[in-house]
Amino acid sequence: MADTYKFRIDHHGSLIRSAELIAARARYEARELGDGELRAVEDAAIAEAVRLQRSVWLSVITDGDYRRADFRGAILDTVGGFRRGAGTDRHGYRRWTAVGALGATHPLIAPDVAALAALAVAPGPGVATPVKVTLPSPAFLAARTFEAGGPWGSAAELGAALAAIVRAEIEAVVAAGAKLIQLNNPAYAKALFARGADALTLDEAIAVDAQAIRIDAKPADVRIGLNPAHRAVDPVDKAVAEQLFAELPVDRWVLPYFAGADAEVDLLRAVPADRDACLGVVDAETAALEDVDDIMRRIDIAAELKDVEDLAVSPSRGFADLPGATALTAEDQRRKLIHVETSARMTWGNEL
Repeated sequence: MADTYKFRIDHHGSLIRSAELIAARARYEARELGDGELRAVEDAAIAEAVRLQRSVWLSVITDGDYRRADFRGAILDTVGGFRRGAGTDRHGYRRWTAVGALGATHPLIAPDVAALAALAVAPGPGVATPVKVTLPSPAFLAARTFEAGGPWGSAAELGAALAAIVRAEIEAVVAAGAKLIQLNNPAYAKALFARGADALTLDEAIAVDAQAIRIDAKPADVRIGLNPAHRAVDPVDKAVAEQLFAELPVDRWVLPYFAGADAEVDLLRAVPADRDACLGVVDAETAALEDVDDIMRRIDIAAELKDVEDLAVSPSRGFADLPGATALTAEDQRRKLIHVETSARMTWGNEL
């Protein structure tokens, strides 16, 4: 019998937001809607998202990031000490800067997790789909919000403060019922693919993120994963990959695996034998469906490098890490999720 805590059919968390939800948030930010009115729209959208995820047999469900402006919002929208700047960065994300001591009253999003867990219980026999939570890694936030000359002496110092907040929130969401927690730090791509220096060195980033991940008495049915890159097309610095994957104590590495690139295989090869790997087998940024035979050939290659029982499959990234920033439709998204489920069934049969 397969390990039911491997969460074979995974996804990164963010889902395409409806036009109604996007409009409601815009009206809220324009002060045309109150907190309760926005939350009612969010609640309805999340309930529909749960129905979608259960209908395509995902191993975990999320709230689609519907209550947040982007994947960083669990921290930036709730923790004091950050100032929102004008405009966006080159990736389209709003600019934020750490401008003072960080203030957090926990839990931050854990009450939403408890509500999501209640939605995840099916009618009738009461079987529940496990809840997944995505959080920005503290190293990623520190590297992107640190400002030289500001109140923090270094990005690493800011990162240590963020690590304590993220760690406390991981403990809170686990207590609220979350079974899979995914940290996102796409800034590791700089080191993995030798794309230049970042505000944190690799050693500093690993040390910061490790502080958040080492939670006390983690339940046996809870997994913590990390996504270090959305694409792998450049040559991999294999020494960096081996260091990162060995030293950061996550249970699961969430890796791109949809393009058939040598770099994707090199990343997987660097994952230690005692860690799981979740393979992003479909491209969440294009509507066209991948050829199933191609997906299975790549999974066969993965199974030569790693025990197939220590693998899972997912889309390559979130479908809407930014609201409205996707060319896919809701139907495209559904078809992609079904494609992931089909790949899982072809790999593990009903032993999911």
